[in-house]
Amino acid sequence: MAPVLRLDSVSLAFGSRPLLEQASLQVEPGERVCIVGRNGEGKSSLMRLVGGETLPDAGAVWIRPGARVAHLPQDIVSVAGESVREVVAGGLPEVARLLAAYHATSAAYARSHSEADGEKLGRLMSALDAAQGWQIEQRVDTVLSHLGLDGEVAYESLSGGWRRRALLGRALVCEPDLLLLDEPTNHLDIEAIEWLEQFLLGFGGALLFVSHDRRFVNTLATRVIDLDRGHLSSWPGNYDAYVQKKAEQLANEAKENALFDKKLAQEEVWIRKGVEARRTRNEGRVRALKAMREERRDRRDRVGSLNAGVQEAAVSGKLVFEAEDVDVSYGDRTVIRGFSGRVLRGDRIGIVGPNGAGKSTLIKLLLGELEPSAGKVTRGTKLEVAYFDQQRATLDLDATVMDNVTDRTDYVCVNGENLHVSGYLRNFLFRPDQLKTPASALSGGERNRLLLAKLFAQPANLLVLDEPTNDLDIDTLELLQELVADFSGTLLLVSHDRAFLDSVVTNLFVLDGTGRVQDFVGGYSDWAIWRDARHAAAQRGASIPAAKPVPAPAPVLPAAQPAKRKLSFKEQRELATLTTRMEEIEAEKAELDRRIAEPTFYAQDHATVSAELSRVATLDAELDAALARWVELEG
Repeated sequence: MAPVLRLDSVSLAFGSRPLLEQASLQVEPGERVCIVGRNGEGKSSLMRLVGGETLPDAGAVWIRPGARVAHLPQDIVSVAGESVREVVAGGLPEVARLLAAYHATSAAYARSHSEADGEKLGRLMSALDAAQGWQIEQRVDTVLSHLGLDGEVAYESLSGGWRRRALLGRALVCEPDLLLLDEPTNHLDIEAIEWLEQFLLGFGGALLFVSHDRRFVNTLATRVIDLDRGHLSSWPGNYDAYVQKKAEQLANEAKENALFDKKLAQEEVWIRKGVEARRTRNEGRVRALKAMREERRDRRDRVGSLNAGVQEAAVSGKLVFEAEDVDVSYGDRTVIRGFSGRVLRGDRIGIVGPNGAGKSTLIKLLLGELEPSAGKVTRGTKLEVAYFDQQRATLDLDATVMDNVTDRTDYVCVNGENLHVSGYLRNFLFRPDQLKTPASALSGGERNRLLLAKLFAQPANLLVLDEPTNDLDIDTLELLQELVADFSGTLLLVSHDRAFLDSVVTNLFVLDGTGRVQDFVGGYSDWAIWRDARHAAAQRGASIPAAKPVPAPAPVLPAAQPAKRKLSFKEQRELATLTTRMEEIEAEKAELDRRIAEPTFYAQDHATVSAELSRVATLDAELDAALARWVELEG
């Protein structure tokens, strides 16, 4: 079968900066291809190019004739005055227009019964028949059902996560052969991300997507495309396989560049001798030197990596926070209900839960920015807080990059040492020419890096990060992860990045959306295993039907009853012991289920956890076999 997409020697530039240089790419039907690269490399521009929204400066973008392409952009679009159903149907614009006109005319005709409305309704019905509009409406209903969307609610009334789901529905309703997703996990909570993973694993078309969520990429990608300094390279396998091979490639590239630069320096020394060079008339060597100079001038060096560290303040008191039976309410809605918990010095707490469950509210409550409606919060002594707010409220967008970090001076004091602001900001990948740039002109990823630079310029023993990974590329995210992991103070982290949580936290505060906050020992993967085991245990319990009264059977003649075989002595003894054995199995299994349901269960070593989970499966099999034998002997 022909590929769905092919890029042939495509070049694209904005101003003097090339984003793509002679880039080629091919995507086959059924492939799930992830594009990775640093912020600003041109990933979104590439997606717009494939979607037909922009044209290349050179080369060709080929889409298989007749193939349907749908694009979910990175930013959530605003659609005023439309219902969710209308937004989803917008993926088929012409049919959507006919359907909207049909429903409006049908309502008008029901009121007026006018001949003009009746004629218009007939014309619309004929047009819908020709465009298979009735099947399209059924397809919209199917998509709404699969995505769990209410088609009648106003799109503008939805949260960011549900709007993204509606826009995904709009992309899917045309049943695309090629689905383009640019950062699809933005604005989604962990539950929605896990749902999206499973949904896309069942998608039948080709998928080309951009994502900074490493676990999402690992789950979905069958191939990784690396966009690096204008060139595309293909790496089969998932993200982990790509990271290993890419590191080897960069190491080889650095070695080759070092050898090239050494030879270039030697040739520059030779040419500067002047007289000797002219005497020997080695024109070939002179031409080779000029070519080397050109090659070095054209070489695009890889942008450096974020290089920073948290300034650690004096040690805080042992108690950092303690909440006692706390409620937080907004009007009639209780966001946090009956929360009691304690954070001690050195604890590393992750805060997770659905969007709108109150994660940021819990942070503000602990920090004292919000007073509880009931209960009490005690805060420890000697706290030096560095707070990363997901709204970036502490950034002055009218001030320059430099003035946001310094107090309108040229130096930053880091660990008792005065550093020039240019050198300090270079550690956060800001070029010298950006120092005077207003913060309002920065991209989302650059604003996050600027906020990190401002944050890490102050000493802290309590690090509070509210969704710090938004808009960061994977490389910067991994470096931030290492930096946070090395911080020896107390950490409070709100994040939907599961890999980030697993790497840096040891405890979770889990909000379930009803106001309840559960304190769990372990990382996100431990919590997910415990949650799934609890759900499975609940389903096993629910699958056992309650006893129902059985109506008395109609009397029958004794001769009509089938004769029963008399049990042997051995079978009688087996039947007598089976009931006792089943009771023992059920008692042991109930005790195991109780232990597994405890939050501390997964804090044990891996061998103990695996052994107990295996024992549950063994007991289930033994109970089924015993029950089947009991039924056989009783019969």
